[in-house]
Order: sequence, then structure tokens, then C-alpha cells
Amino acid sequence: MKTIKLEQVEHQTKIGKDCPYIEPNVYEDCFLELDGEIIGFYIKDVSKYSEKLKQLITIANKEFRSSNVHKTPMDRSNVLAIQQANPGMTRSQARALGTSQMSAILGSIPPKPQFKRNYPTISSVHKNEKSQIFIKAMWGACLEAEKIIKELAPHLHERQVELFEDIKKEWRFGNMYTGSISNFNISAPFHRDTGNIVGTVNVILTKRKNALGGCLNVPDYNATFEQADNSMLVYPAWRNVHGVTPIKQIAENGYRNSLIFYPLKAFKGI
Repeated sequence: MKTIKLEQVEHQTKIGKDCPYIEPNVYEDCFLELDGEIIGFYIKDVSKYSEKLKQLITIANKEFRSSNVHKTPMDRSNVLAIQQANPGMTRSQARALGTSQMSAILGSIPPKPQFKRNYPTISSVHKNEKSQIFIKAMWGACLEAEKIIKELAPHLHERQVELFEDIKKEWRFGNMYTGSISNFNISAPFHRDTGNIVGTVNVILTKRKNALGGCLNVPDYNATFEQADNSMLVYPAWRNVHGVTPIKQIAENGYRNSLIFYPLKAFKGI
């Protein structure tokens, strides 16, 4: 597998700005090297390393797209703007006119004092009997992804295991993640995952059909990852500002879904 050496470039991108549509320039299997260290990698088709992982994310995606899994609306700013500009309009009516995207979170949820909940908990999705196939498939996919990290980048795996030594098993999803979020047709404005444990990597698995876009853009390195169907991107999301390019359907029922595993620092030592 080839190695891409990442180099810092100047840019004007700011957190909160919408990510524009950009054609991918990283679309082959590769390691990502920064200052002489491998910090992640991209695999275009996971079946090359684990047919089991491909099968698991196919099952997870099918369940996620069904009514078996409760999904939470994530409203973009235009939904709120539409509602504010039309007094008396309900949020549901504004969502029909704006951009509302759907997500499902698994695993551990950190304390949220702003919502008067000062304690961690487990996602309510786990309580739904109909979601059990989805949960099992996602858990299995997480374990398989961890095996690939250990095989291809053992130093990343070793470091993440060490950083999880003070995280209790009850708050883990897999062995070295705390949770998962699955996103249906969600592009994202530029942001940095400041809640993640410094020194760790995220896993982004992608399922798509009849859709363009939905690529991860990292402006610091002028890198835009293709994120093909059945691809796997391992990346330190805490390190850089990044965004997801707009998703364009090219046929009816087109979609681009992301299945993500992340490690939150809120669970260290509790």
C-alpha cells in the first residue's frame, strides 16, 4: 500500500463554514504520513482485508435504513432560519423545506450539564428490541475494524489501547472506542472533534449507492477522501478541522451513509 505524505498548506477555512463540493483527490489504498509518522490510512474496499467486515456493514446499513432503528433528526442551520422567518411554523414544517438529516448513536453518551444530566449514560437505541441486529452488526464491525488497524498500523492500535486503560469496559464500544454514530445522507460543516481523546483515531466506514459527494475534506493538507462504498478511513479527527462535502443523488433513492466509531475523553477515569 502506498504512502501519502501530508503537508500543511495555507487556507482560509473556518470552523462552522459549510464544506463545498470538492472532487476527491485521495481514492486509492494508502497510508497517511505526517512528519515521518503514519497517522492513519484509507482502504477503498474493506473486503480486501476482511470479508466479514464488509458483510457486517452491509447488514448494519440495511438495518439502519429500515424502520427498525430509531433515528434522530439533525437540523442544519437553514431549518432554524426558515422557522424563525415564519412565525407559527412548526419544526416539522421547516424540516420539509430545509435540510434535515438523520443519525443514530450507539454506545456511551457523556454527561450533558446543559440538559441537567450530570452523569454518563448509554444510548436509548440499545433499549429497542428491533434495533438489536443493527447493534450487534455495528459491534462486530467495530471489532473487525480494530483488527485491521492492528494489522496495518500496529503503533496506532497499541497507542489507542494504552489510552483506553483508564476507561471502564461498561463505557466501551468494542475495545478502544466509546461510541458510534451512523449518519444518513449527512454532509457536515467544518469542525474539529475536540471531544475526542488526543492521540486516538476514528474509524469511518461508508455505504453508498447512486450518490456523489459525501467526501471527507481536510483543508490543512488539501486532502479530500473519496469514501467509496465499503471503504474504511482511519483518521485522527481531533487533530484537524475537517468537513464533509455535499451529497448529490444521481438516481432515485440514492444515499451516502457513514458508520463511525469514536473515542470520547469524557469517559477517561469515570
